[in-house]
Amino acid sequence: MIFPDEYKHVGVTKSVCSDTEEPIYFLTDYLITEKESPQTGGCEYAVYYVRKNGEGLLRKVESLETIASGEEVVKYDRELNIKDRTLLIETAEKLCTGKVNTVIFTGMDKHVTFVHVPDLANILELEILDVAPPYPSWLSLVVRRLEASGIFGDLQVRFTEKVIDLRRFEGKNTVFPCSASGLKGKCLDSDVLTENGHLLVGCEISKTLFEMRFPELEYSFINICPFKSEIVVPSKSFITRCCRSENSGLVNISGFDGAVVHWGASEYQVAEAIRKLVNRLRKNE
Repeated sequence: MIFPDEYKHVGVTKSVCSDTEEPIYFLTDYLITEKESPQTGGCEYAVYYVRKNGEGLLRKVESLETIASGEEVVKYDRELNIKDRTLLIETAEKLCTGKVNTVIFTGMDKHVTFVHVPDLANILELEILDVAPPYPSWLSLVVRRLEASGIFGDLQVRFTEKVIDLRRFEGKNTVFPCSASGLKGKCLDSDVLTENGHLLVGCEISKTLFEMRFPELEYSFINICPFKSEIVVPSKSFITRCCRSENSGLVNISGFDGAVVHWGASEYQVAEAIRKLVNRLRKNE
């Protein structure tokens, strides 16, 4: 796959590149040419890799190497956010059928880039690992909102969700950490327990609080902390949250690299954690 890191490296001209006499802007690594097609009456495109030398703003072209031309190239008919690399790769992959192997995109700011031989394997998948209710889960809501803002556009990532529904444990003898969840059962922050046999669904903090409040009671325990849980377990590289701030940062759980944020993390902290995780994963590729 060829996908320029920045559209500033892509030049566009209506001249057909038959020689290399004309100098070229120093940032231009790729050149797109556009000309009218006598057969169709529309436009025909070619994409070249530019070899150049010299110094200054304009440099001498040594050679133009054809990447794709003619029927191999199509131009997408709508303007997109061309900073969203995942969107462009996925869109190009759908359009590359038959002879087509290259798609040219125009941004809403009129800049241009292209994707040649799009490869979905170049998109990094990250799992949002969380528990619910509420729905959507807090972490899913934050990540999807950040994703929609375009803040992850340059990272070339796609998010999937693995959200554990705690409603499966609802019952009159089940104890949850907090009444704010809206789960049906009892809650550590609002109920007084007097009988044995309750099921506590929470983390190590919840377990400690239960035993401090009700030291005489016997109970069973389901751990939902991603560090120790048997049900909240990642299946790929992930972003998750923990109520203990000291656990925040880059981690490895069940053999998968991930990032952990505190339950009270801000959107900025979530975005920063994801960016750090992606940087680590890309370095390990």
